[in-house]
Parts: sequence; structure tokens; C-alpha cells
Amino acid sequence: MSPEDLVRDHTIYSCVMGSRAFGLATQDSDTDRRGVFVAPTPLFWRFEKPPTHVEGPAPEQFGWELERFCELALRADPNILECLHSPLVEYADDTGRELLSLRGAFLSRQVHDRFTRYALSQRRKLDADVRAHGAPRWKHAMHLLRLLTSCRDLLRTGELGVDVGDGRERLLAVRRGEVPWPEAESWMARLAAQTEEAAARSPLPPEPDRARVEDFVVRVRRASALREAGPLEPCPYAGGARGLARDRDVRRR
Repeated sequence: MSPEDLVRDHTIYSCVMGSRAFGLATQDSDTDRRGVFVAPTPLFWRFEKPPTHVEGPAPEQFGWELERFCELALRADPNILECLHSPLVEYADDTGRELLSLRGAFLSRQVHDRFTRYALSQRRKLDADVRAHGAPRWKHAMHLLRLLTSCRDLLRTGELGVDVGDGRERLLAVRRGEVPWPEAESWMARLAAQTEEAAARSPLPPEPDRARVEDFVVRVRRASALREAGPLEPCPYAGGARGLARDRDVRRR
């Protein structure tokens, strides 16, 4: 089974992400599609395992196998968590809807560390651009501000919002380079401080609910195995193996 077939025939959830989901799209914005597929369980019984992710088959499309997706979500990966909370869901079957019902099980105070580390890596890239070119990549600066705001609000409320809502115009002004870099830096510093403060009193639990997520993945794997595995063929060596076992038993006596 090709990777493209896995996405085409076994997707359980798909959504639009990127600027369109964030409410920051312009007329030139791409449509980024993200999804989750479930590789049939019998494929895992082979030496060559199914892929953990697939790029395509359509342009700007990317999908994760269910187990990998859940693993990353439990680690509070920002891109994965936002994918689960996209306001632009294009498809979800029964399994996909159950995955969406588990969104809260993935959220914990670990988002503070993971989001912050990701934000710091992006900030270092912006600083390098400023040193090299005198200005940052403004689109990246806009998305860093969006991410920091999202993390702060998640820690404050326990809910992850993806659409920037009323923040759209100010963020788009950053993207257009209309906000001086020192002002953008100051904005980032305020958000970082507010995030630290929110982390100290967040309503989120300390850890994600791994047991609940694992139970879901195991049930999906079991259902797939029962549905797609055909009847077992008799092993042509079964009789000989039993005979050898009996011979060994005789020799032991």
C-alpha cells in the first residue's frame, strides 16, 4: 500500500491550517491541509512499517499516522495541538470525531515549556535576520507573536484558541512591516512575561492524560486488526515443528 493510498483511503480527520485557520489569510495565502490517517494494523506485522507521516498527495497537504500524531500531541507539540483545534475541519469520521473529543486529554502545563522552547528557537532566527539584514522576516515575526499570545491564553483559560480574532489587524500590520522592530520586540517580551505568570496559576493539569489516549489508540488498532486481517493460513511447517518437539521430549527422557 503506497503512502498516497494510506492518506486517500484511511484518513480519519482532516482540516485546514496555517493563515486561513489563524484568521490571518490574505488573497495570496495558500490553503494548508493537515490530517490524520490510520494505517491498517496488519501493516505493522511486517518488517517494513507504514510511514509515520506522509507529504501530499495534494499540494500543501501533510498527514500523520494516528500513533505518531498522538505521541506528538502528548508532548505538547504546538503544530499538532493547533491542528486538533482548527476551526476549519473538512472531514472527520467516527474515529476522527472520537480523536477530537480527546482534545482536552492532550493539554497540560507542559505546553508552557514546549511552546516557549519553540518560540525561543524562532526568536533566534528573527534576531539573526536583524543582524544580517537590518530587519526580521516580518511574516515570521507575526506568527511568533500569534504563538506567544495563543500560549498565554491557553495557560490562562485551559482552552486553545487558533483564530486570532480581534488581533488580526495588528498582527497583519506586523506582517506588512508597519510595526517598528523595537516595538515588536517589546510586545514579544510582554507576552513572554505574561506567559510565565499564567503558567504559575494555570487551570491545566500537570501532565496529559496518557492512559486515556493510549486506550483510544489500542482500541483503534484492535478494531482495524479485526476488520482487515483475513483468516490465518495454516503453517506448512506446523506438523514438522510439533514432531521435532516430541523428538526432543523423547530424548530428554
